[in-house]
Amino acid sequence: MSSQSAGARRGNGGHGRLGTILSGLAVAVGCVLFLGGFAWGAVEYQPYTVPTDSMQPTVNPGDRVLAQRIDGSEVHRGDVVVFEDPTWGNIPMVKRVVGVGGDKVACCDKQGRLTINGTPVEEPYLHTTGPASPVGFTATVPAGQLFMMGDNRPVSDDSRAHMTDGDHGAVPRSDVQARVDAIAWPFSRVGTMQRPASFAALPGGVSQPGPVVLVVSAVSAGAVLIIAGAAYGPLARRRSLRGNRRRVPATV
Repeated sequence: MSSQSAGARRGNGGHGRLGTILSGLAVAVGCVLFLGGFAWGAVEYQPYTVPTDSMQPTVNPGDRVLAQRIDGSEVHRGDVVVFEDPTWGNIPMVKRVVGVGGDKVACCDKQGRLTINGTPVEEPYLHTTGPASPVGFTATVPAGQLFMMGDNRPVSDDSRAHMTDGDHGAVPRSDVQARVDAIAWPFSRVGTMQRPASFAALPGGVSQPGPVVLVVSAVSAGAVLIIAGAAYGPLARRRSLRGNRRRVPATV
C-alpha cells in the first residue's frame, strides 16, 4: 500500500476522532441547556389555562399562559396578573392592573378614556373601540391594594363590579400569585406579553419582562445541539462507508 494512502487514512481517522469529540461535547452542552432551561422555567413559571373571555383580545378563552411567580409588591400598573381573592370566589382569575395604592382611577373622560390621577391612559389592547368602560366609575385605591380590570370591559367581572366591597373594589397585593409573561398555546398565538407604553409614562413605570425569552432560548438551543450532536455519528459513518466504496485499492 502506498504511503500516500496510509497518510490519507490516518488523516481521516484524526478528523473522525475530532468530530466524535465535538459531537459528544455538543450533546453534553445541549443536555445542560435543555434540562437547565426546563428546570429554570419550572422554578420561575406556572402554566395557567384561561377559562373566560374577560381578557380578550389579549388572552382568549382556552389560551395556555406562562405566569412568572412573583410577590405582590413587584406588581406595576399595566401588568396582567393571576390572583385569588375570597370576595371574588376564591378561584384563580386573570386581570390587568390599572391602579395601585393611592391612585384615583376614573372613567371616562370626554374621549372615553380611563384616567389615572387625572391623566388619560390610551389602551390599545381593549376588545372594543368604544369607551374604556360602558359604566362610569371613580375609585380611590387604598394603600397596598390593586384595582383590576379585564380588557374585554363589557363582559369582565372586575373591580368595578366589586366597588360595593369597601367602596373601592380593589384587592390586596398579597392576593397576586403570578404575572403573565407569555402565551404558550395555541401555537398561532405564542408570544410575550407587552408592557403598555401608556402606563410606562406614569410614576413608577412598568415592570420589567421576566426571563421567559431566555428560558425558551436555552431549551431551544439545547434541543438543537442534542439533535446535531447525535446526528453526527450516523452521518460520519455513512460518509466513511461511501468513501471506502469509492476508494480504488492501491498497488504495492
